[in-house]
Amino acid sequence: MDEARADADETTDVLVLGTGPGGEAAAGALARAGLDVVAVKAGLVGGECPYYGCIPSKTLLRSAELLADARRADEAAGKVSVVPDFDLAYARVRDITADWDDSAAVDRLRDQGARLVRGTGTLVGPGRVQVDDRTFTARRGILLDVGTRPTVPPIDGLADAPYWTNRELLRSPELPASLVVLGGGAIGLELAQAYARYGTAVTVLEGADRLLAHEEPEAAALVSAALGEDGVTIRTGSHVTAVRHDGEGFHLSTEDGTDVQGHRLLVSTGRTPNTDRLGLDTIGVTTQHGYLSTDPHQRVLVDGAPVDGLWAIGDVTGRGGFTHVSMYQSAIAVAAITGQSGPGASYRALPRVTFTDPEVGAVGLTEAQARHRGLDVRIGTADLAASSRGATYGPGNRGLIKLVADAERRVLVGATSAGPAGGEILGALSVAVHAQVPLSELVRTIWAYPTFHRAIGTALADLS
Repeated sequence: MDEARADADETTDVLVLGTGPGGEAAAGALARAGLDVVAVKAGLVGGECPYYGCIPSKTLLRSAELLADARRADEAAGKVSVVPDFDLAYARVRDITADWDDSAAVDRLRDQGARLVRGTGTLVGPGRVQVDDRTFTARRGILLDVGTRPTVPPIDGLADAPYWTNRELLRSPELPASLVVLGGGAIGLELAQAYARYGTAVTVLEGADRLLAHEEPEAAALVSAALGEDGVTIRTGSHVTAVRHDGEGFHLSTEDGTDVQGHRLLVSTGRTPNTDRLGLDTIGVTTQHGYLSTDPHQRVLVDGAPVDGLWAIGDVTGRGGFTHVSMYQSAIAVAAITGQSGPGASYRALPRVTFTDPEVGAVGLTEAQARHRGLDVRIGTADLAASSRGATYGPGNRGLIKLVADAERRVLVGATSAGPAGGEILGALSVAVHAQVPLSELVRTIWAYPTFHRAIGTALADLS
């Protein structure tokens, strides 16, 4: 149950608006530090990640991966008969989300001493927030962690159609006969591959000229080939002009005059910050395309100057919609709010993983981004399939390592690891980029044999 209603006007030390992973962690940490904390949340405590994002989607992906591995067994292990059962996969998703119940998270928050108020918080002045008919004043300040929502592009007919976003898809026990995925980014491709492996006929429509447009083209090509082998139809450079639902399925019209049909439609075309619902104008705070500007200590900036008593973390800071970024920023914001000294945020080694099969892990700059910045770029690559571990791995061993180095400073500024353990290999590369380890030290590193990560040494040799 929520906190009992107190006076109409209440005072607290810190107001935390939104409890995604970072906001929940910050509210708990601030309360443990002895501050009076009120956390405001209309939805589930914990945010998108544990209920509609990272955790349930990776649970579904793992089930689908097991199917794919079983089908590959004929090539290396023996005859296997595979009978997909989507009900089992859906049951695992329900279980890991506690059937979309946040009771455990609510108890965890309150056990740390924070108060939870259900509702949508709106700024009504410096240090003041209104939640329904209650008004709260923060003595020390306000921390914003209001997150994002799925972007719905302005396509004729789409708003009136019963489309899915990641939320509706992950809560649905239905395995559709066919699925059209609008968007070729990480979320859309992960779910497209999972459903295809369960037998759904999947078509991906992407407006750009390739999938994973923000990642290295070599990695995108690997994923595209893998999706094709799973039966996914991919149409890049495809711009949808209209959507119609006839009661049984969807009909999507494209610029080239073709009609794409599917029983279900997943819209996965990016995320929109929820700052438009905050009342930022009441305190003179502006955004850039909905995102807030922050300094290295997570203080909100207006025209380059920090706003007194206002911090922001998570997706709304425009540093990527990643739980690990929100948690990283959360610790920095807590230190700032409690008056502790410490280093500010650094994003030169921001890691990200697309959990397709093969996984695509990336950190720092891509080759194109590095060249755009005018760096003296050197590239080193290695083929995971040609490595000793790749040879032993057998089916599903495709992958690559790509290193991006600044030749002038002799350090890595970016790296991509795509393959069966792409996200895990990324760990060593993230450390190298973050710590700016000299290339002379990296080439002297002993890489365990036979491992996939040993290919980092091969890529370094290619670099030099």
